[in-house]
Amino acid sequence: MFDFETEALTASGVKEADQILDYLDKLDSISRTFIPKGTRESAPLTRAKNLFKALWKEKPNRYHRQGHYRLNEVIEAQCGSDKAPVGNCLGLTLLYNCLIKRIGIKAEALYLENAFGIGPHVLTVLRIDDLTIDVENILPDGFDYKGHRQAPTRLNWGDKELVADIYQSRGTEFFEKGEFEEALENYDMALKLNPRYEKAGLNKTILLDKMKTE
Repeated sequence: MFDFETEALTASGVKEADQILDYLDKLDSISRTFIPKGTRESAPLTRAKNLFKALWKEKPNRYHRQGHYRLNEVIEAQCGSDKAPVGNCLGLTLLYNCLIKRIGIKAEALYLENAFGIGPHVLTVLRIDDLTIDVENILPDGFDYKGHRQAPTRLNWGDKELVADIYQSRGTEFFEKGEFEEALENYDMALKLNPRYEKAGLNKTILLDKMKTE
C-alpha cells in the first residue's frame, strides 16, 4: 500500500518515524482548522471549494515560484503565524491533495511541460461524480480553473508520480550544490516511482556525464 502522506514526507527528507508522525499530527491540525465538523454532510464539490477558499483566505500570499516544495516545509509554513508564502506549485498541490483526501475526495495531479510561459508545472485534478475539475493552487481564483483544458502537454499523475516530483526537485537541488551522489540517489528514486518521467531521466543523464568529468 502506497501511503501518500508518509511517502511524500520521506521524499521530502523526513527520515525518522517520530518526525513523520509529528508532521502527520500537524496535518491533522490543519485539517481541523480548515475542514469544519459536519463538512462531510455537504456536497463534495462544495467541500473542495470551501477548503480551497479557506486556505487562500488564511494565507493570501501563499504562492511563490521559488517557494517550498518539500511537504514538511509547506506544512510548517501553513502552520506559521506570519503571512510568508507557503510554497511553490508542487508544494501547494501536495498540501491541498493531502487535505482533500481526508474529506473523502479523490485527488490526482496534472503535469504540464510548460504553463504560464515559465516551464514545468503541477496542479490538482479532482474527480467528483462525472466532473473533472482543475484546481490551480497558485491562483486565488484557481478552483475549477479552465486555462489548461486545451494544453497539449496535459499529463495525469497519480500519487506515486507526484511524490516522484519531490525526488526530482531534490535531485536538482543537490546537483546545483555539487552534491552529485545525493542528486543521483534522488533522480533514481524519482525514476523508480515514475519510470516514464523524462525530465528526471534527462537530468540523470546530464548528471552522469558531469560525474565522469569530475
